[in-house]
Amino acid sequence: MDSLIKKQLKQIEKQENKFLSKEKNTFIQSKISPVREKIEGKIPEGLKTTLDAAFMKGFQLVFVKGNGYIEKTYKKDQMQLEHELNNYAVEKSLSKKYIKKLDKEANGSKRINSTLSIVEGGVLGALGIGLPDIPLFISVIMRTIYQVSLSYGYGYEKDKEKQYVLLLICGAITYGEEQKEYNEKIDVLGEEIDQKTSLNDDLKEYIKVTSDLLSNSLLAAKFIQGIPIVGVIGGAVNYSMVSKIGKYASIKYKKRYLLSKIKP
Repeated sequence: MDSLIKKQLKQIEKQENKFLSKEKNTFIQSKISPVREKIEGKIPEGLKTTLDAAFMKGFQLVFVKGNGYIEKTYKKDQMQLEHELNNYAVEKSLSKKYIKKLDKEANGSKRINSTLSIVEGGVLGALGIGLPDIPLFISVIMRTIYQVSLSYGYGYEKDKEKQYVLLLICGAITYGEEQKEYNEKIDVLGEEIDQKTSLNDDLKEYIKVTSDLLSNSLLAAKFIQGIPIVGVIGGAVNYSMVSKIGKYASIKYKKRYLLSKIKP
């Protein structure tokens, strides 16, 4: 059993390293990055402050009142049952096919298609950062992460799991050393939660950091949208961001699941 899990863990760590080391200096990034850096310094402070606050309120709204509405868009009980069955099979069998079933649940095409249809439906506007639409955009992100977490047997109701979710978002949308730092924080927090040794950090601080990062990323992209050479890319930011967060969440939750199966 341990040899199978360790082999799977090695594979997921390879995917993780590939995600973290993905070069920014591709053709597209070479066009976007210099422009983004210039634009970020020219964004009016008042606009930035307004959007930061709107994202923070959006997260608070989703966490306090939104989970019930989000859960109506997928079959939570069925997903939990599927995980329990697959997890039981993993623990009783040496075959990797049951781990693949967990992966299939996490990466189900129906969920992805449904999520992307919400993003593509025009509800979020050209980029999806109209102030009334921010809670909806956050809900799309949360819906994606929640279903991945359920596929690997993790909840999202407790504050510590909410902090884990917020760190996932930060780790997915940052780059370089900053991203690696978030990646390490995610591993540490996941281990602390699973070993029940985590401290009671302030959830509001996690929300603020995540809100600011999302706000800055989308606001810069909104300005980039008006520049012909990168306009098409800027218009796809909301689509690609949700996809990227979902991919990263799958990697981190699977890694956390596999680590929990290794005997001390």
